[in-house]
Amino acid sequence: MNGDDLSAVAVLNDPVRRAVYEYVVAQGREVGRNEAAEAAGVQRTLAAFHLDKLVEAGLLESGFKRLGERTGPGSGRPAKVYRRAPGEWQVSVPSRDYRTLALVLAEAVDLLGGDERAEEAARRAGRRLAGGRGEPGPGGSGGSGGSGGPGGSGGPGGQDPSRGREGAAGGPDAAGMLGDSGDLDDLLRRRGYEPYEEDGRLRLRNCPFHVLAEEHPLLVCSMNLALCRGLLEGLGRDPGRARSDPRPGECCVSLSIDNDN
Repeated sequence: MNGDDLSAVAVLNDPVRRAVYEYVVAQGREVGRNEAAEAAGVQRTLAAFHLDKLVEAGLLESGFKRLGERTGPGSGRPAKVYRRAPGEWQVSVPSRDYRTLALVLAEAVDLLGGDERAEEAARRAGRRLAGGRGEPGPGGSGGSGGSGGPGGSGGPGGQDPSRGREGAAGGPDAAGMLGDSGDLDDLLRRRGYEPYEEDGRLRLRNCPFHVLAEEHPLLVCSMNLALCRGLLEGLGRDPGRARSDPRPGECCVSLSIDNDN
């Protein structure tokens, strides 16, 4: 941990600022001041103040964009918009450096050619994280044996402002669309994946292993897919519902809401 990490995270101590931040990052697109103010239930000037503070801290980045459908003369000046910054911040007291160890272990797996065993271990970990230690769910083991964890963080207590008026990420509420699979949505959310529903699939806006995936993409993405399939197995669901489905800026895995997608 360094001073910049601590300062950036400390900015979120203000509940209104944290609500504004969580709403913006959940949208996956640029958000204007009016929209952020409405979502947080505050005046536009106050929302603008908090948004700019988040930019100063490096948690958001800003730009200018014309909002609405009008273009050309008479459409007005571009509005200031905000979206999540690409940086990553970690706080540990006392300081811990698990990232370096993870990079070393990933390098060792690459050097030793242990990809299949790494995937098997990730799948077992997924089952344990889901609380499943018995038989795999419907669909079989899909290539991993044995019985059946990365810690993410959820939102603050109380109402989740990131859901806004339309649910998390500005689309339909993923938990509501999932019905009895809402426990999967909750599990993924607590692991930091930021799930949202789109076209019958549960997409994952955030990659919890982004730094590792940049260094070892094939290994980490295959382990991530195995982990997600293990999570499904641990919940008694078909692991085949998780598939590799990369999209720029998001996790490389998506999951079908039902067995037909």
